[in-house]
Amino acid sequence: MNITLLNFTPLNVCSHAIRTCWQSFERGDNGGEKDLELIDRVGNKNKHASTLEHLYYNFYIQGISRALLQELARHRIASLSVKSTRYTLKELKNEAEFKYGEFDRASSYIVLTGNEMVDNASITALENLRKILSTTTTSLDIVKYCLPECYKTELTWSVNARSLQNFLSLRSSKSALWEIRNLANAVYDALPAEHKFIFKECIQG
Repeated sequence: MNITLLNFTPLNVCSHAIRTCWQSFERGDNGGEKDLELIDRVGNKNKHASTLEHLYYNFYIQGISRALLQELARHRIASLSVKSTRYTLKELKNEAEFKYGEFDRASSYIVLTGNEMVDNASITALENLRKILSTTTTSLDIVKYCLPECYKTELTWSVNARSLQNFLSLRSSKSALWEIRNLANAVYDALPAEHKFIFKECIQG
């Protein structure tokens, strides 16, 4: 899994939005300590969290499973642009046969769990997929129906700060799927240092 922060909204946009409500622009300090305290007090402590929706983060997320993608799609107030299997599945077509225990090689295409029985079953599914791609002219629209859940994908993910708080609170929990928990922590780590105070209380340890 690899997480890249592509872009983010400056904090002074959020403080400006908050000050718009009370027309208190003269009290601001252009994103300085006064404005940061305002964001923390209004957005976090006073739970006027709609003001945090003015902050947006754009991430490039690589090397996650389709199982994780399904979980991520449940967080609706976000935008996802996902690698298309319809156009890219042919990348597997010219590979040599995948065999039991070839975990390093298979990991280029699938997310491994560390459970040998499960991971070998995933390799079998990957090999079945490769065989179909290499021996038939079946449309990729049909072939993709036998994709295993562990098959890797990537996406650009854009989310506002309020929705990201919700995501991090739920998905950094020990009860969350291990892979999405790893994603939540990696997303938090990728945030700009000066923005982390908005999300610090959301991380479940």
